[in-house]
Order: sequence, then structure tokens, then C-alpha cells
Amino acid sequence: MKKIAFFILLSKTIFAITANEYINNSNCDQIIDKTFYKICYDYKLKAAKSVSYTLQGDLVNEVNIEKRPYFYSEKSISSEYRAYYKDYTNNKFNLDRGHIAPDAAFDWTDESLDAVYSMANIMPQARKVNRYTWTKAERYARFVAVQRGSVQVLNIITYSDTPKRIGSHGIAVPTGYYKVLYSNDQTYTRCLYYANDNNIITQDDKLRDHDIDCSEVPGQIKKIDYSFLIPVLMMINN
Repeated sequence: MKKIAFFILLSKTIFAITANEYINNSNCDQIIDKTFYKICYDYKLKAAKSVSYTLQGDLVNEVNIEKRPYFYSEKSISSEYRAYYKDYTNNKFNLDRGHIAPDAAFDWTDESLDAVYSMANIMPQARKVNRYTWTKAERYARFVAVQRGSVQVLNIITYSDTPKRIGSHGIAVPTGYYKVLYSNDQTYTRCLYYANDNNIITQDDKLRDHDIDCSEVPGQIKKIDYSFLIPVLMMINN
């Protein structure tokens, strides 16, 4: 029976998404550990490909520091690959400096809040999305953390093969981004997708409008589903 239980568990978790699939040395030019979260950084894009962190329910609403720090360039990145604050100023695509790891989730100490104001944690984000739709996903992640005690968050940013660029340093503009919420034991998962589009209609936008099957999230490591072995093992154990 132990063998059967093992394969049943394996069949349920075989398609699980984890941060290690996206934030690793083969996928990232540089992994930036900001203590409170990690960034998979790409030198050609001069931007993040993914960001992961854990939200602790007892921290997200503990202090809520109101004063926000200034954005700063990430000094751990070589200067030729950095993004700078001015790269976003007066850009022609009406893009905001959008947080990937959001400030509202890390405003419980000065150190945690300062960490998310690194320009390596910022993406060129359509203003309507940043201010009216993506913010709902961020708020929901905090809600889940409170309800469950904690939740793992993985933000995945996608780009075209020839992305638009902004600023004198040529920061790549994403086509869209995924927010993956999951528990360590994989008993809870939810995946959301947002196109980086200023032409969206925000009036009736609901969180459920962005729900996708987690198998649709790009860049997952191909896995083998061993669930077909369960009947065989059941016969052997009988």
C-alpha cells in the first residue's frame, strides 16, 4: 500500500510549478538574492524574467509603513546591464514603473520595503494594468497569505523575440506576466495571466477573468506523468 500511496502522490504533484524551474543558473544570467525575494535577471533584456518570494500572513498587514523609499539602480548588476530610473521617464508607450515583488507586501520593515525598490524588481508595465488590474492580483496574494498562513508567489514575465525598448539603456518591454500562487505541499495552486496592454477595459475586470490552467504557464520543465503505473501497482499489491 505504501507503493500505491507514493505513486498517487506523485501523479498529483508531477505537474507542479516551483520557483526552482525558473530561477536557476541555466535560465538566468544572474540570480539576485534580495533576502526577501529572488530575481532571475537577463542581461540582454536588462530586466527580470521572474521573481519569487514567500508571503507570510502575519507580516503582510503587521505594520504597513506609509512612507515609500526612492527607486535605486541595482549595484549588484554590472553597470552596462542595469535599468535606471530615468529609462522610464516620459516613455512613448505610457508605461509605469511596475513592481514585480510589490511594495504593499513588504512594507513591514524599512529593510524589506527598501529591497523591493531596486530597479531590478521593476518592469515596464501598462498603466491601466498596473493601477487597475494587476494590483487586484497582488491584493489577492496577500489575502491568501493571511487565510492560509503563508503562500509561495512566482511572477513570470514574458517578452517577444524582438521586444520594444524604452530609455537610453534599452529596457525590454514585456508582452505579459503570470502570477503563480502555490503552497509548498502543492495542495493549493492558482495561476493568473495579464497582457501588458494599455487598451484593456478595466471597468468590469474581475480576478477570475485572468485565471488560467497552470499547465499553460510557459517555461515549465517537461515532466513524465507516472499515474499510468498506479493500476499496475494495485494489481501487484493484490
